[in-house]
Amino acid sequence: MPASMPADMKIRKDNIIRFLREKARKPLAFRELASRMGVASAQRRHFKRMLRELTDEGEVVRTKRGLYGPCVEMALVPGHFEAHREGYGFVIQEKPGIPDVFIPARATLSAMNGDRVIAQMEDTRRRSGRIVRILKRAHARIAGTIDRAGDAFFLKPKSQAVAFDIYIPPSDAMGLAHGTPALVEITQYPSANRPAMGKVVKELARPVGAADEVGAIIEEFSLPKRFSSKLTKEAEALREKPFGKRRDLTALATVTIDGESAKDFDDAVSIEKTGEGYRLWVHIADVGHYVPWDSPLDIEARGRGTSVYFPGRVVPMLPKALSEDLCSLVPGEPRPAFTVEMEFDSKGKRTGRRFFKSLIRSDERMTYTSMSLIRGERQDKERQKYIGLVEYFDLMEELARHIRKIRMARGSLDFDLPEPEILLDMQGRPEAIIKAERNFAHMLIEEFMIAANEAVAEELAARNLPCLYRIHEKPDPGKVEKLLGAIKVPGLRRRKSPGPDDLRRLLETVKGLDEEEAVTYLVLRSLKQARYSEENAGHFGLASKCYLHFTSPIRRYPDLVCHRVLAEALSQSGRGLSGDRKKWLGQLMPGFAFSSSQLERHAVEAEREAINALRAWFMRDKVGAEFEATVTGVSPNGIRVRLRQYYVEGFIPVSDLTDDYYIYDERSVALAGRHSGRRFGFGHEVTVRVDRVDLDERRVVFGL
Repeated sequence: MPASMPADMKIRKDNIIRFLREKARKPLAFRELASRMGVASAQRRHFKRMLRELTDEGEVVRTKRGLYGPCVEMALVPGHFEAHREGYGFVIQEKPGIPDVFIPARATLSAMNGDRVIAQMEDTRRRSGRIVRILKRAHARIAGTIDRAGDAFFLKPKSQAVAFDIYIPPSDAMGLAHGTPALVEITQYPSANRPAMGKVVKELARPVGAADEVGAIIEEFSLPKRFSSKLTKEAEALREKPFGKRRDLTALATVTIDGESAKDFDDAVSIEKTGEGYRLWVHIADVGHYVPWDSPLDIEARGRGTSVYFPGRVVPMLPKALSEDLCSLVPGEPRPAFTVEMEFDSKGKRTGRRFFKSLIRSDERMTYTSMSLIRGERQDKERQKYIGLVEYFDLMEELARHIRKIRMARGSLDFDLPEPEILLDMQGRPEAIIKAERNFAHMLIEEFMIAANEAVAEELAARNLPCLYRIHEKPDPGKVEKLLGAIKVPGLRRRKSPGPDDLRRLLETVKGLDEEEAVTYLVLRSLKQARYSEENAGHFGLASKCYLHFTSPIRRYPDLVCHRVLAEALSQSGRGLSGDRKKWLGQLMPGFAFSSSQLERHAVEAEREAINALRAWFMRDKVGAEFEATVTGVSPNGIRVRLRQYYVEGFIPVSDLTDDYYIYDERSVALAGRHSGRRFGFGHEVTVRVDRVDLDERRVVFGL
C-alpha cells in the first residue's frame, strides 16, 4: 500500500463508487462500466485494479456473471466477522454508526474470526442474516494438536473461535504422533461441500514450564519474533541521522512517567503556571523523523500494527535501536519530539493549542510508584530526592484534576476496573498474581494524553485532513435498556426510556458499593469495541466529539500515521496539503483503519491468552485447595469466579452445580436453582475448590 501518489490521478475509487450508486441503475459489466465512465484504453488496466481493490474492500460486489454493483444498493453488508465459541457470530461493519448483523451458526459459510466478509440481511428487524462471500481470510496458519484416527490426520485448533478441524493429508503430517502440538498452514478453506485442509509447517514444542508459555503463544498467534538483520542494520544506521531544524526545549523541565518495567518511553510532559491558568507541553517521540512513509521499517511496522506486551517480554513494533533508544525519551539525552503545547484556564478548560517539532531532554524517568509516594503519601524521603521537580508535580496534579472534572461533567464513562499483574521470578515463573494498583499518577498521565489526542484530532478535523480517528460508537439502545432493567441498585432512579447516556449515571450510583465491579463489567459488556476509522464518529466512552491516537507512535501504527499527516500539514507553511495529496492519503486511510483494528484485536487476544496460561501454571500445585471467591461472570454455561486471596479467575460449569437444576435468567443475568431458589449472580460470594488445572486448555476449573 504505497503512500506516494501515482502519476495517473484521474481514476479514483470514490468516483467509481459514486457512479455505481448514482448513475448506474443496475450492475454493469467491466466494459460497459468503463465505457460509461469514459475510461480511456490506456487507463483500463488501472481502472480494473481499482475495481479489484474496491471488491476486496467490500465496497463493490462482482456477481457470478461478472457484473459490478455497489454493496449498499444490493442489500449486502460488508464487514469483518467476529466469531463466538458457540459457532455463531456478528458482522461488524467498518462504516461507523451501523448496527452489527447477527449470523447464526448455520449461516457463517465457515467464516473464521477476523475474516472480511459480505453478509446478506435476511431479517432487518432483528438485524440477522447470512454470510454470502468471504473476501479476505484473516488466518493463514492455525495452531493446535494433532488428532490421529487410523491413517487420517486432523488438527484440533487451540482457539475455540475456530469451529472446525483441519484435515491433513498423511504426506503433509510430518509423521507427527497423536497429541503433538503443531502449526498448520491452511491449503484449502472449508466450504459447504469440502472440509478445511492443511499441511504441518512446524512441530510446536510442548511447554515444560511457565517460562515457555509466552514463546508458545507467540508461535501460536504467528507473531513476528524478530527483525531481519537488514532491518536491524537499517535501524542502527539511523543513529547518525541529524535532528534537523527544531524548537529547542532542552532547558524546559521535562519528565516521563511510566511503569517500573517500561522500556520504551513515548511521552514526556512539562508544565508552567501562567497568568490565565496553565501551559502544558506533551512531548511525543518523533518516530516519523526516523521512519518515513514506505521505508522498509515503515512497511514492517505497518504489518505488525502494534507492540504486543506479555509478562516479562514484549514483541515490539519497531527494532530495539528505535523503540528503546533513538525514539525513547530516556533521561539526560537530547531527543527529537513532536510537541503538543496547550493553554488551559484556571478551571482546566483548554483555550489554545500549538504543534511543532522540538528537541527535548528528559530530566527524570519517573515511575507511578514514585509519583504516588511524592504526591499521594507525601513521603519526605521521596520528595527530597526530587526536590527540584516537586513544584511541577503539584501543578500537574492540579491541572489533571481540573481536566478530569470537565471530562466527567461532559459525560465520560469512569471505568476503573482492576487488572491482574503477574510477578515473575528470575526463571520467568509466576510467583504471585496480584491486583494491579492504579494511583493518581496513572490518572494524571491519562488525562494529559487524552487532552493531547483531542487537540490533534480537532486540528486535523478543522483542516479537513484525512487521518485515523479512534472511534467508540454508542451502544445499542436495546442492550442498554435490558441492562438497566436487570440491575437492582439502591438509589438508582429509573426513567421510562433509558438510553446510553444513563450508563454514566449507573456507574456513578454504584461507585464505592460492593456491586461496583460487577456492574462495571456488565456495562463494559454492553458497549461496542473501540476501533480505528477514517470517519470521525466520536468516542462514546470518553464523551469526545473528536478523538484519535497520537501519543504512542513507538508501539501503535495509527499514531505514526497521524504524526505524518500533521507534520505534512505544518510543513506546508500554512498553505495546507494539495487537493491531490489529500485525496490520495484519504484513499489509504480505510485500509489502515481496518488492518490496525484487526491487528490490535489479535494482540489483545494473545496478551489475554498469556495471562490465562501463566494463571494456570501458578495454580497447578493448588488442586484440592479451597478459597473464598466472588462471582465475576454468569452465562448459561456456568459461572466465572475470582479468588480473593490471589487475583485468579476460573470457571464452574453449570453441569457441576449438582445440588439443583440451574436455569439461566437472562433478565437478571443469574443462574437460579429451579427448586432450591439458590441464585448465582454478579458479585455473589462463594467458597470454591480448585478441581482441575488444564495446562493445555490454559484454564482453571473450580467446584463449589
